[in-house]
Amino acid sequence: MTQAVTVERNIGGVSLPPIGLGCMCLSWAYGLPPSTADGIALLHRAVDLGYRHLDTARLYGLGQNEILVGQAIKGMRDKVFLASKMGIIVDGASRRIDCKPATIRAEVEKSLSALEVDHIDLYYMHRRDFTVPIEESVGAMADLIKEGKIGAIGLSEMSAETLEKAVATHPIAAMQTEYSPWTRNVEIAVLEATRRLGTALVAFSPVARGVLANGVRDPDLFAEKDIRRAMPRFSTENWHRNLALVDAFNVLAAEAGVTPAQLSLGWVLSRGEHIHVIPGTTHIAHLEENVTQPQWRPDAALSAKIDALINQQTVAGERYDARTQTSIETEEFA
Repeated sequence: MTQAVTVERNIGGVSLPPIGLGCMCLSWAYGLPPSTADGIALLHRAVDLGYRHLDTARLYGLGQNEILVGQAIKGMRDKVFLASKMGIIVDGASRRIDCKPATIRAEVEKSLSALEVDHIDLYYMHRRDFTVPIEESVGAMADLIKEGKIGAIGLSEMSAETLEKAVATHPIAAMQTEYSPWTRNVEIAVLEATRRLGTALVAFSPVARGVLANGVRDPDLFAEKDIRRAMPRFSTENWHRNLALVDAFNVLAAEAGVTPAQLSLGWVLSRGEHIHVIPGTTHIAHLEENVTQPQWRPDAALSAKIDALINQQTVAGERYDARTQTSIETEEFA
């Protein structure tokens, strides 16, 4: 396969291919992660294919994902736009959100050490800390830019209102949130706000946690600690309705001459020129598939069919359980 060539898009003044790589599942979350050697091999293949935007977080694997990514990019730091996140703190069985300035400063040092780099290109607040004014947290991150430890500031799963407040303190390079045909919360307010404010929208789970890549047929087969087991859309009462949507979506992809994953990625990227996608995978074949047709987009007629088929009314179940939802500030449909 030849290296992918695509029109680049901007994040904080840096031009990047709009298809990046979410690295989370190489260490955590979905099924059993690959070995360290296989994870590094996949990341090397990604760079060979032209992936530049690699996304990790302090949370993933409790630091192990940053270590893995750091090992993989040794000797090729100049080829990679590196994003990481802080703010979700795990202490044993307890978990909290902490974006106090002192915590931000301590967490970035941990990430720099794990990644074995002297700066992180894009550094996110992973979730909103409701105990700290957003302006205070952003101000602390702006100090890290002045010190050369990070290149740009990002927010994750936050509202348009919070983005407006943050931008008043310092430019926000990216807002990361879930976006695919079956998760459209950003269409309430964040999609428009990011476009207007010059903030890139970085879509995680752009193939709906594997669903719109035809990667989930029976949630009962998920590994014991797979985080999707706790998500209502995969429950016994909801899945049969959602699987019917998957089957119809797969037909649309076949008629268009693309794979379901390519159809979902193309649909997300078609929603705005400021949108980037960071699908994750543990399989090199999927890594290659995702950039085989990087410039392909559905036409208006096909997009209309997707919109009618999969939307907030037709998908069964909420995207998170009630406990997890308390940490999500992205607007919700009524």
